[in-house]
Amino acid sequence: MSANGGPPADPSVLAGLLAILLAAAVALLAAGYGRGVHELWARRGAGGVLPGWRVGAFAGGLVIALAAQNGPAAGFVERSFTGHMTQHMVLMLVAGPLLATGGAGLPLTLACPAPLRRRLARLRTSPPARWLRRPSTTALAAGGGQTLVLWFWHLPGPYLAALEQPALHALEHACFLGAAWLIWAPVLGVARHRLPTPAAMLLLVGTMLPASALGAVLTFAPQPVYPLRVLGPDPLADQQLAGLLMWAPMDVAVLVATLAVFLRWLLMLQGRRPDQVTSPEPGGVVPVARTEGVG
Repeated sequence: MSANGGPPADPSVLAGLLAILLAAAVALLAAGYGRGVHELWARRGAGGVLPGWRVGAFAGGLVIALAAQNGPAAGFVERSFTGHMTQHMVLMLVAGPLLATGGAGLPLTLACPAPLRRRLARLRTSPPARWLRRPSTTALAAGGGQTLVLWFWHLPGPYLAALEQPALHALEHACFLGAAWLIWAPVLGVARHRLPTPAAMLLLVGTMLPASALGAVLTFAPQPVYPLRVLGPDPLADQQLAGLLMWAPMDVAVLVATLAVFLRWLLMLQGRRPDQVTSPEPGGVVPVARTEGVG
């Protein structure tokens, strides 16, 4: 019996209600983004300011986030720690980067009513907001936020609480998605909001190391860290596989992104100071490229 004398709350009913609320939140976010993109393209032409591929990335991020939470693989997710870790990595390494690529700041601002839009503009120019938008502050906040979220929700206590309470489970996933969105936005977002390349590389590598450490702890632990009831049929193997799923994909994704950011930086520098490359002379000698200020 519940506290008010009625029948006890059915967890499946609560989970269903949370699924409906999640779908409504995703629909509202998609509608706001779509309205902002429509207004932006009506002013600047289709693809202006925000290319279509960024819009597609944002839509894909929303679909993947919704599928990770309530998709067809939900049964597998509930049966093992490995399943939950797969869900977490999909949110952090697929959905989060796609949402960050969408450059949602401007479209969502344009979708707001005019009074709210003016308040947001004043907030952006305030001293605290300017301080938060500094590259060093952004990097520290994003990296620290993801590290805190990742370690906190994988501690045995919070992890078990999230499994037992659907509301906390939804909050856990919202934290993973929000932290990933925040950390990838200054790397994959529109050019005017990106971090300088050295800061972006430090941000990516600096956040990879704590995640790798947590993955290593789970992989090399001599015995299960979590209660056996939340692990698979082979508890230690389930925990070790989950640790590897956190460790390997996170490292690969971050290293690939860091390399891509570095190559993009080199191409940008080359575009600013192009080498004078000519075709081979009849004698077969290729002239040495000259740089500005030399010779």
